Amino acid sequence: MSNEFEHGLFGCFDNCGLSIITFLFPCYTFGKVAESVGDSCCLCGLVLLVPVLGFFSMMSVRGKVRETKGIDGSCLGDLLKIMCCPFCTLVQEAQEVQGPGRQYMTRA
Repeated sequence: MSNEFEHGLFGCFDNCGLSIITFLFPCYTFGKVAESVGDSCCLCGLVLLVPVLGFFSMMSVRGKVRETKGIDGSCLGDLLKIMCCPFCTLVQEAQEVQGPGRQYMTRA
């Protein structure tokens, strides 16, 4: 594995609409990212509301995104990023799974 995320951790302004949706409704964005890697959208969105369980769920989904896209990283690195900047990690993951031509994250 030698790939990196297409957008940096602080690349929130690469897609302002997605950033706004994530800030207002993080459960929605997280659910959609989880759905893109094969997890349940609704279940993951709800789990995000449970403080400790939400962190583990975010780590799991971020790991699946990295694995799917062949991106380097570790569980510890994921945990640190999620704890320090959860919204930025969600936007980064959403931009990664959204890819070119898939705009489901910003539709109303």
